[in-house]
Amino acid sequence: MKKQKFKYNPETLSYDKVQVTWRERILKALIFIAPAIVLGVVFSFLFSALFPSPAERKLVRENENLRNNMTVLQEDVMLMTKVMTDLEKRDNEIYRVVFNAEPFPDELRELGTGGVDEYEQYKGYEASDLIISTSKKIKELQKRIYAQSVSFDEVIKLAKEKEQMLASIPAIQPVSNKDLTRIASGYGWRIDPIYKTKKMHWGIDFTADTGTEVYATGNGVVVDCETKSWGYGKSVIIDHGYGYITRYAHLSEFKCKKGDRVTRGQLIGLVGSTGKSTGPHLHYEVEKNGVKINPIHFFHSDILPEEYERMIEMAGNANQAFD
Repeated sequence: MKKQKFKYNPETLSYDKVQVTWRERILKALIFIAPAIVLGVVFSFLFSALFPSPAERKLVRENENLRNNMTVLQEDVMLMTKVMTDLEKRDNEIYRVVFNAEPFPDELRELGTGGVDEYEQYKGYEASDLIISTSKKIKELQKRIYAQSVSFDEVIKLAKEKEQMLASIPAIQPVSNKDLTRIASGYGWRIDPIYKTKKMHWGIDFTADTGTEVYATGNGVVVDCETKSWGYGKSVIIDHGYGYITRYAHLSEFKCKKGDRVTRGQLIGLVGSTGKSTGPHLHYEVEKNGVKINPIHFFHSDILPEEYERMIEMAGNANQAFD
């Protein structure tokens, strides 16, 4: 039987029964239970920390496995990047050189994007740095692979057009010169025959009698037959395509007209001494993508290797131009 509690009342000089409210009872119960709850939580935390549950152990194993896989993936991406770099080098230094094509632009290989943090979703995790780093490398590799596919499409197109291209690129001497005695002045800095000053000579001068036949050095279209009282005098300009243009200057007579399609070895004019010239000769120039280059590199189809070496030596030793 529950003991009844009394409390002395000084006003009545008697003992009154103590009435306990439900609120007081609940408060006392909480005071008694609270330490047990706190201890239970502490012990539960310690137990879970020291002894992870099967589900937690499974998640730990999965995370470790994912981290290992990410590391292997990053190594694979690095290997593929090296392979991609080698392909790009071969493309620029071998494949495109074979077809006389310009190197594929670096800016197209990079295909940069910006403005939005596309890796925001990967932040805030334990392995965020590894995930973001690998994702960036994969993204970069994807761009480079796409750019390389574009470049190879161009190379394939050039390969299919190889026969036409090889027929178009300048490849023979513009005048008959089997004994190699007609080179008077080569490409480079030369003494101007009139002003006697040093001047850049943008072509090769071939000495020949007036009326000597001049031939197109590759297939192409005659884009102009100029006639000037000074400078180049009478000259034929041929566009061969693929960025190549040739000029045949100081002619005495044209054997073609603007708009004509010509083939390699076709007669296009006769040697003369028109314009700024000190004697009968042909001034021959080659231009690639708007830049004048040394024509000596484009006579490989009609002379032997040893003759070519001799021609280079002669062109380099020539000191004074004819124009």
